[in-house]
Amino acid sequence: MDLRRVDLNLLVAFDMLMTERSVTRAARRLSIGQSSMSATLARLRKLFDDPILVRDGRGSVPTPLAESLATPVHDLLTSVEAVLEPQDSFDPATAVRSFSVIANDYLTMTFLQPFIAGLATAAPGIHLTVQPMGDDAVDRLRRHQADLLVIPREELQEHASFPHRTLFHDRYVVAADRNHPEIGDRITLEQFSTLPYLAASSGRRRSLADKQLDFLGIPRNVGITTGLGVAPFLIRDTRLIALVHERLARLIADAAGIRLLDPPIPDLHPITEIMVWTPRTESDAGHRWLRDALTTLAETDPVGGRTCPSGEGSAS
Repeated sequence: MDLRRVDLNLLVAFDMLMTERSVTRAARRLSIGQSSMSATLARLRKLFDDPILVRDGRGSVPTPLAESLATPVHDLLTSVEAVLEPQDSFDPATAVRSFSVIANDYLTMTFLQPFIAGLATAAPGIHLTVQPMGDDAVDRLRRHQADLLVIPREELQEHASFPHRTLFHDRYVVAADRNHPEIGDRITLEQFSTLPYLAASSGRRRSLADKQLDFLGIPRNVGITTGLGVAPFLIRDTRLIALVHERLARLIADAAGIRLLDPPIPDLHPITEIMVWTPRTESDAGHRWLRDALTTLAETDPVGGRTCPSGEGSAS
């Protein structure tokens, strides 16, 4: 193939199509019309002699050839960007760039929200996408479909194989209805084990808190199991109790109608939130800015969790 006849913009469009799996969404991300994106897809099909995207029910899926080309093309474009962009400078006030972070709802509400709120004035050209957590989160990071993964260190046993940095610690507290008739200023271990217990889960995975309780042999009277983010809002006007992250609990206590108590379990360990990235982005000035900004945010501790000193547990 004569490279002089290949329009690099076609590869940019291909990369976006592989990311979005949709002509409409890819067009929106590239700020072009859907008809122009459809025409670009037609040119890609001619270039690779392959359909690239095919209909599957109500959506589209890449062909095997397109799937095999997704990572090499993305790597190629990243290399081109690295060649064309200055290596040692990044000005968030003037930069126009997109970043993607994988984080669960708890982290988005309690940690990322202040960062998102500050972008409009400090970095108006920065577009941040927060991807939901899932069983494929690490694979998405490895495939460079996200810039950062923010996750409890306890959930990522392989974190040491990635560049990573500790952000903050967050302990567990017991949440109960603010007028709970059976609980005074403190909750006993017997009450904790016998009162109706609301177990929180993250997708199909049990919470780290419940795994610890099982390991410590602490019995519970489990009445309801629900998602981590909504759990505190289900406690009002019930006898339910739950273990929740302190940062989230303090943020929504008034709105949820709950009060917070120290757990009667001295051996309950806090979680340690870390951010993880890939070696390919280690020296990129924009990525360094993003990592440093989140580290600074963790140190300022806007919600009141337990922070880490700068650089603790850092592999960068």
